[in-house]
Amino acid sequence: MKILSKKKALVELKKLKNNFREIIKENYEFKAKDCSKCNQTCCLDAKFVNVHITKLEAILIHDHLREKYPQEKAKQINEKVKEVIERFDIARNMENSSHTFPCPFFEQGSGCLIHEVKPIACIQHACYEKSEDLPPEKLQAEIERKIERLNERTYGKPSRWFPLPIWIALTKEEG
Repeated sequence: MKILSKKKALVELKKLKNNFREIIKENYEFKAKDCSKCNQTCCLDAKFVNVHITKLEAILIHDHLREKYPQEKAKQINEKVKEVIERFDIARNMENSSHTFPCPFFEQGSGCLIHEVKPIACIQHACYEKSEDLPPEKLQAEIERKIERLNERTYGKPSRWFPLPIWIALTKEEG
């Protein structure tokens, strides 16, 4: 297996996410409610959100935050991540894929602060009235397998899937 540099892996990850976003947009999203006209409470629902990501995705998000927001705003976002981890006891339950928490990257009035690089589960999610309009789960599973392989090619070992706030906190600590 050829090892990829982190820089090349992040470029590949962006391509994977953008391709996935286009598939969802072209084939499914138009059947869902418009998020901009929704109250968008799903992202803040502590009993709903359980998004898990890999290390590469966390690095992509971390880099996005550093590039897009002033240092003070990035610091506030990181404090919110830390608060969600503590308040919802995520560190103790990080291997539990059903443990839920509110997304620390969603702000009322502003929306998703990481929209351009948001996780695959978030790209696939929307409010569909009919179950037959939902994107098939196998679509998300397929792209997640590709992300796993990308992580393995970058780090030389299988990827670990942790809750979004955990990987963000770990990535921040790495710098």
